Amino acid sequence: MAVEPQPSELDATTTASNARIALKRDSRGPAGPATAVDGGFAYFKGAIVPFGEANVSIGTQALNYGTACFEGIRGYWNPEHQEIYLLKLAEHYQRFLKSTALLKIKLEENVERLCELTREIVRRDGYRTDVYVRPIAYKSSAMIKVDLHSSENAVAIFAMPMGAYSPIDGLRVTISSWRRISDNSIPARAKITGAYINTALATEDANAAGYDDCLMLTEDGHIAEGSAANFFMVQ
Repeated sequence: MAVEPQPSELDATTTASNARIALKRDSRGPAGPATAVDGGFAYFKGAIVPFGEANVSIGTQALNYGTACFEGIRGYWNPEHQEIYLLKLAEHYQRFLKSTALLKIKLEENVERLCELTREIVRRDGYRTDVYVRPIAYKSSAMIKVDLHSSENAVAIFAMPMGAYSPIDGLRVTISSWRRISDNSIPARAKITGAYINTALATEDANAAGYDDCLMLTEDGHIAEGSAANFFMVQ
């Protein structure tokens, strides 16, 4: 059931890059629900609905063949100002639409509309903690066919509480025997869901060997990145 627009419980101001979402003090408690499933909202099939109602068919082409792309947008809770700061919101969606173009996913929503929807979802969720926002565009038809032009397209957005992705006091890492997929095989400039089996295999091997994470090399042996993060050195 779609949630009809109603007077917002929150105030928001935005810049070109970031969004500040101010929560009333009677919003959800310090940590909010453990996951979005516990009471969050999602943008799905053109409406904002309870997260639990945002479901796809097991025949969905994107589920079967990895024909989807996404962004990972962080929001940081400021207890002093009682606000969540969404980082580089517009820039994330600019990159998102470049990814959809690579997958021939045509959306009605532009950057401004996607930002607006994201702010509204975070408002309604009411989390009083750091959050992770996941927009995903995907080939939505239930079909057994591998191409990019036969399926219908869809976009969904949801958010959930998430603290630091990794411990801030250091990680035990190894060099993965799995090489980072070449841009000549799958374009690395797009966050394509099907490509993340590369990350899953590398991370699983590292964890099984007792490491927290791994570094991945290019085919010619240079450091490409972490399993799901950039890598740089400070001298």
